[in-house]
Amino acid sequence: MSNGLIPVALKHCPDYTYSSVLAAVQTCLQAIHFSPSAGAKVLVKPNLLKADSTGLCCTSPVVVEAVCECLLEYGCTVTVGDSPAFGSAASVARSIGLTEGLERLGVPLITLDSPACVTFASGNSIGISRSALESDLLVNVPRMKAHTQMRATFAVKNLFGCVSGVRKAIAHSTHGDKANAFRELLVDVALALPESVSVVDGITCMHKTGPSGGEPYSLGLIGAAGDPVSLDTALYSVLGCTVDEMPLWGELQRKNVRGAFQEQLEYVLATPQEFDAEGFILPFHLIPETFHPIRLIRSGLKRFWKRYLCP
Repeated sequence: MSNGLIPVALKHCPDYTYSSVLAAVQTCLQAIHFSPSAGAKVLVKPNLLKADSTGLCCTSPVVVEAVCECLLEYGCTVTVGDSPAFGSAASVARSIGLTEGLERLGVPLITLDSPACVTFASGNSIGISRSALESDLLVNVPRMKAHTQMRATFAVKNLFGCVSGVRKAIAHSTHGDKANAFRELLVDVALALPESVSVVDGITCMHKTGPSGGEPYSLGLIGAAGDPVSLDTALYSVLGCTVDEMPLWGELQRKNVRGAFQEQLEYVLATPQEFDAEGFILPFHLIPETFHPIRLIRSGLKRFWKRYLCP
């Protein structure tokens, strides 16, 4: 932007009617001046946490499908991928009804494996999927959710799904009991990835608890920004949060990441104050960011079973 501010687009979208969601996504992307190159290799990264009959812990398949359709209209080559906590991306996609929409569009779905070790300036290192690292553009599609470790998570945390497989759980175990270490790793991963645009599913959010097991909250929001940090800052404002309440936002400001400060943003459609989130309940007491070793072993075994032994 000529004024040096970062454009953030927030738009009302009351339900998951496909035509309404598609129009909202198109409007938001146009408002932030999104213009990918024709033929660009784009990885769409939704939240495919785990198989769930309600689908509430994952990005809505309607939003993922609409994002993919927009990208195809721009002439991009599109792939959808994630590294679920349990099972494969395909098994989670089937459980939430995403498979049919992707087949209609001819968009392939992959599990983000084949990691490459990336070392950050902080000294941290972790295995990130080559499919993410080698894409021309990442389109990050999180769902707005409460989270019992981070209080709420949006675009920055969703990019941690580009870390392959059980490495995410191992990172919790090795970094979670050190002050700020796991939050710093989340920021490191988000900033190390290729250029990204984030489109948030805030139509029906998860509140009270998370990242799974929460309850639906109708907010009616679709939003977009040219980086995950700016979008997260806008969404914290929508919920009326302060930096002191939100551990990940505090880490972003501590590291002075561009987009982590309200004064750096320009709202090019609706403002945060135009959304009513008064009834959105966030977890009051946060649980430790570390995983107990027994939980880590159990997680690895469950992942192996769902990935390789279940149909």
